[in-house]
Amino acid sequence: MSQHAPALSRRDVLRAAAAVTAAGALAACGKKDDQATNGVVDVELWHGQVDTGKAAIDALINEFNRTHPGIRVSGGGGGVTADSMLQKVTAGLAAGSYPDVAYIFGSDLASLTRSPKVADLTGALRLDDHWPAARDAVTVKGKVRAAPALLDSLCLVYNKKLFQAAGLPAPKPGWTWDDFTSTAKQLTDPAKGVFGTGWPGVGDEDTVWRLWPMIWDLGGDVVSADGKKVAFDQVGAQALGTLDRLRTDKSLYVDPKPGGEQLYQVFLGGRMGMVATGPWQLPDIVTRGVDYGVVPLPTYSGKPVTISGPDTWTVFDNGKAKVKAATEFVNWLGQPQQDIKWDVEGGSLPLSKATAATPAWTKHAAETEGLKVFVDALETAKVRPTIPAYPKISQFLGEAIVSVLLGKKSPDDAIRQAVEQSNGVLAVPS
Repeated sequence: MSQHAPALSRRDVLRAAAAVTAAGALAACGKKDDQATNGVVDVELWHGQVDTGKAAIDALINEFNRTHPGIRVSGGGGGVTADSMLQKVTAGLAAGSYPDVAYIFGSDLASLTRSPKVADLTGALRLDDHWPAARDAVTVKGKVRAAPALLDSLCLVYNKKLFQAAGLPAPKPGWTWDDFTSTAKQLTDPAKGVFGTGWPGVGDEDTVWRLWPMIWDLGGDVVSADGKKVAFDQVGAQALGTLDRLRTDKSLYVDPKPGGEQLYQVFLGGRMGMVATGPWQLPDIVTRGVDYGVVPLPTYSGKPVTISGPDTWTVFDNGKAKVKAATEFVNWLGQPQQDIKWDVEGGSLPLSKATAATPAWTKHAAETEGLKVFVDALETAKVRPTIPAYPKISQFLGEAIVSVLLGKKSPDDAIRQAVEQSNGVLAVPS
């Protein structure tokens, strides 16, 4: 699930997942299965895209409809942005009126599949050449429950001008978190309002997903192999300790608003030396004329690791004809000739290695500073587990992170509470 400057708290969005179970019970009265009208199957798409993303998906819909006369996709969008899509779909399931396809964040998929109206696409999609992160994000309990829609990775973007002004060498792949914290301190200039780096500080998913690469790098995980307890209890305090050091050094800008929008504005305004972000931020950085570079995230172990937050095209069961038509559409979107258009115009990384090898992507990557770094990072990218308990684990860890960022708790105390709360949730059968 990408984190594209959400307009509202991701925690608010994730809380809506609790209603999905009830929605599944009510969804039995779903829309009538209109097999076809005049030989054409109508597919309703709620995509939630705006601006360039909307223009890109609209163009693809038009092309699909032109080349598939037996199917007509209607891309009205759903009346909400992608950040509010889970709430919209959940309400639709409860009311018995829901789309055939919706744009759903990967971290929300597992909770949504509690509804029997989410189609099982196992064996129906061509995913062999997709990056592992894309495949993992749509797989729930061993079954393919959606099609990959958008792929990203988390890397470190830095301001070359601020590095030069501080007399610091540019960061390089393989640098450590100790290197990062000391560099952030040297970049910080309170007199000029310059921060070394920043972190979202509201406890939402944007706050949390940046910590997982640090935990994975230290040998931890979100949950244990058997899924009965969390697996960040031994290393979480060390990861939070890095944030605490940044706070103590006063080199960290803590964004008080959801979505990280202020954090990015500080960077775009030339007052932040480094920011962890995804490829979606590059167009704004280029537009603002920031002289920037991109490097992989720092590491504790010396082995590169990052996170990908893929989004999905989730298909809903409004009858066999509609599921078949909707599946054909999302399969078509994932093919290289369509994927490349979505990647370049909509801001995704290539869903597959085949797309990444196309001349069009090679040209696009060569024209965009640092884009190749984000693609290369997919080789070591992991995704959050597709389990229904994840939203609650994220909420508890988010609260722990904020308590450290604000100096209200020590890393040890903060992680201890998050572990206890999360294990309590995992102890209850989903």
